[in-house]
Amino acid sequence: MPVVLIVNGPNLNLVGEREPEVYGRISWSAIEARLNEEAQKLGFEIEFLQSNHEGVLVDAIQEARHRVAGLIINPAALTHYSIALRDALALLEIPIIEVHLSNIYAREGFRHRSVTAPVVTGQICGLGASGYVLALLALHTIIRGEE
Repeated sequence: MPVVLIVNGPNLNLVGEREPEVYGRISWSAIEARLNEEAQKLGFEIEFLQSNHEGVLVDAIQEARHRVAGLIINPAALTHYSIALRDALALLEIPIIEVHLSNIYAREGFRHRSVTAPVVTGQICGLGASGYVLALLALHTIIRGEE
């Protein structure tokens, strides 16, 4: 069964609590449950990782490079400045979907730039928790060679 790694950056452990008017009221555990349900239907196994530490995320991405079929990442604040994370993603030869709960282009100007976007397959933003489900569906299509 193909493995999809879902990586979340800083502060995403507080989804549902932190700025719910921006990031939504659904908890991360509820999002995980929904993703596990969808993954099962699609024939994927999912692994989840969230860290507030850039190096932990870089290490996990490097470790996964020969082991997973696809990656979904919400780099959170690291989106806008982490060249280390960008370079780790660039190492991967698998499809990568960048997800943001909010529309980063409709927010503060410093959020409009994603240093990770040029090295990912695609980006979904502004659709809340549904963005993760859509990313999983996109990976399914890409991995199965239907795209």
